[in-house]
Amino acid sequence: MSALGISATSARAFDDHAARLNKTVDAIGQIILGKEHAIRLALAAMVARGHVLIEDVPGVGKTTLAQVFARALGLDFQRIQFTSDLLPADLLGVSVFEKNTGEFQFRQGPVFTQLVLADEINRATPKTQSALLEAMEERQVTLDGETRALPAPFFVIATQNPSHQLGTFALPESQLDRFLIRLVLGYPDHSAERALLSGRDRRELLDAIEPTISPDQILSAQQIVPDVHTAEALLDYVQQLLRFTRESGDFRVGLSPRAGLGLLRVAQAWALLAGRDHVLPEDIQTVLPSTVGHRLQSARLGTEPAPEELVAQLIEHVPIP
Repeated sequence: MSALGISATSARAFDDHAARLNKTVDAIGQIILGKEHAIRLALAAMVARGHVLIEDVPGVGKTTLAQVFARALGLDFQRIQFTSDLLPADLLGVSVFEKNTGEFQFRQGPVFTQLVLADEINRATPKTQSALLEAMEERQVTLDGETRALPAPFFVIATQNPSHQLGTFALPESQLDRFLIRLVLGYPDHSAERALLSGRDRRELLDAIEPTISPDQILSAQQIVPDVHTAEALLDYVQQLLRFTRESGDFRVGLSPRAGLGLLRVAQAWALLAGRDHVLPEDIQTVLPSTVGHRLQSARLGTEPAPEELVAQLIEHVPIP
C-alpha cells in the first residue's frame, strides 16, 4: 500500500479497518445472495456518514438487507412501518403529563436508536417524511423547544416501492437529498435465486449472524475516511461533474455542494473497502450512479430518462482530467 493519504504510523489501523469492513461484506453476503456490489455501496455510504435509500418492487430483500446490516454491525435497531396515518410524534416521541410529578416527561420515539429502518417511507405523508430531516442531517431532534442528540453512530436505511404503485407519496427533493445513496437491488441472478430456493430460510440465517464490527469501530472508520488521499486532479474531476450539471442545460437543477461532498466521501470509503489509501477515477465513476442518480432530473419536458441514463450522459460528457 502507498502512503499518499495515510501516514506510516496509521497504516496498520487502516489495514485493520479495511479487513473488518470486508469481513462485514462477506457476512452480509451470506444472507443477501448475489448482491455484493449493492452491499459494498451501502456499507461505503454508512462509513461515509450517510443514509441509504433502497427503491425496488416488494419481495427482493430490501427489509432483510437493513436487518442484516444491523446485526452484522452490532447496532441497536428499530423498524418503523410507514403508513398514511403515521404521525411525526410516532417517529420522534412525545411529552406525556405525569400526574405523580405534575410535570411533562418526554418519551422517546423509535428514531432514538443507532439504525432506523424506515420501511416503505413513501407510504407516509410528506409531513411525516419531513420529520426525519433534522435527524438525518444533524443527528439530533428538536421537540418542545429542547434539542436531543441521537445515538452515535446513527443511520437511516429507508425502503420505498416504485412511485407508480398505489398509495405512495413521492419523496420531495429536500428529503431525497438527505440520502447519500440510492440503491436498486433488482431480482437475483439464476444461481443466487436457486440458492435461495434450495437453502435455509433467510430469517433463520439472520438470527444466527454475529457482529463482525462494533459501533466504536464504525465510528473509527468514519474518522479515517477523510484521510484517504484524493489527488488535485480528481478534485478537479468532481468539480467538473458538478459544473456540467449546473451549466449544460440538460438538468432541471444542478448538483449541490452537498452532493459533491457526498460523492467524494463515498469514493473515499469505496477506496478504503478496496484496501487502498487513495482514490482512483474508477472509484468516482463506480459510486456516481448511486450517489447522484436520485438528485438529477432531465430538463427535457415530457421525458423521464432512468437515473442510470442521466449518469451515463454525465460520465460521457465530462472527461477524466
